[in-house]
Amino acid sequence: MGYSKRQFIQLAFSQIGLASYAFDLQPEQEAGALLQLDAMMAAWNSVGIRIGYPLPSSPQNSDIDAETGVPDAANQAIYLNLAVLIAPSVGKEASPATKALAKSSYDSLSSRTVTIVEMTLPTTMPIGQGNKPMSSGIQFILPTDTGIDVGPDGKLDLY
Repeated sequence: MGYSKRQFIQLAFSQIGLASYAFDLQPEQEAGALLQLDAMMAAWNSVGIRIGYPLPSSPQNSDIDAETGVPDAANQAIYLNLAVLIAPSVGKEASPATKALAKSSYDSLSSRTVTIVEMTLPTTMPIGQGNKPMSSGIQFILPTDTGIDVGPDGKLDLY
């Protein structure tokens, strides 16, 4: 079981020095932090960091007590980056250590979830001696079907 959205928000507020006041958070503060958490996770999703976070279809449909189901390796990156985002809204600034750790954990998470893009050989590259079919007269790499992109990490498969 993963952390709930509320737990990420409380951890983020504790990182900016509001740990003892977590029970005094106003509903407006929690709602604002929830919007920023969902927006941050949507931005991560758009750049290919897909970790199973339940993105709502609209801000009104987001449940603060919903479990996120994200892997444990992503927890630190989420709450530290959320802390950096919400600090100005409460009149605080995240410490340099928090900012550095947030960047480091984000970089580590993005390196775990990155997908290597397949590349095709250019058609201007000569075929090597071991790849020439018998007496076909082909001297260069033939073009391959690249498919249709459906997103930054996938191809459309019609079969």
